[in-house]
Amino acid sequence: MELRQVEHFLAVAQTGSFTAAAAQVHVVQSALSASIRKLENELGSALFERTTRRVMLTEAGDALLPLAQRILADVDAARDEVAAIAGLTRGRVAIGTIQTLTAIDLPAQLGRFRQRYPGIHLHVRDGTVPALAAAVTSGGLDLSFLASAEPLADGLISFTRWTQQLVLVCPAGHRLGKRRRIRLPELENEPFLVFSRSGIHALTERHCTAAGVRLNPVCEATHVPLLVELVAAGLGVTVLPRPVAERSGLPFTELDHPGFQREIHLAGREQTPSNPAARALLAHLLD
Repeated sequence: MELRQVEHFLAVAQTGSFTAAAAQVHVVQSALSASIRKLENELGSALFERTTRRVMLTEAGDALLPLAQRILADVDAARDEVAAIAGLTRGRVAIGTIQTLTAIDLPAQLGRFRQRYPGIHLHVRDGTVPALAAAVTSGGLDLSFLASAEPLADGLISFTRWTQQLVLVCPAGHRLGKRRRIRLPELENEPFLVFSRSGIHALTERHCTAAGVRLNPVCEATHVPLLVELVAAGLGVTVLPRPVAERSGLPFTELDHPGFQREIHLAGREQTPSNPAARALLAHLLD
């Protein structure tokens, strides 16, 4: 198995298309197809199910995917170790973040890091906590900010953490927004805006269910600024981190119920990252 074959396999798996994958790795499609066929012959199994509309991983392809990601991550780490000898004049580091990160100003921190290490290429990715955690574990990300009300999953290491309080954000003039604190039963059937695919909503729903409170979801959004705008437009109330609520200018109130807080972790998969660029970024963020 050649490294180039692994790169070709990952490109097809990520794009779902031989045409798009060929463009991504800068080879003609016939060469990429031949590379994949050779890899399949060497492994003795088809890796992709080819149809007229799309390309999907077979069961064997699914099994190979995390191993292929690890191989490329290890190769990148080896290259970066060599670069470290020259004083981090080149390298690459990938970091994940959540939309509701408020503990630090990540863009400003990355700007200062880039000034110090101009030869290091930064890759920043946002996403859901499960997707980001999986990417750290598989080697797709070196570091990531993760939010959790529970301990981090096995295989993840927390380098530092912050506590983030969650509050109820309301439209201007809303009866609940005038209160300093409310009890969960007061949310019964209140029009509620869902921050979908978010651990915040899962936590809110879990506490409300345990308290026998029925939420009345009327709208879902996956983008925090849009969710704030929907609240401002009067569609309903929602739960967000207190710093987000403070910046929004909307009225908010504390929830008189234990557990409406979570930990924000800066996490990785190794106590000392093998990627020197990741080590440098970690030290920068912890300083």
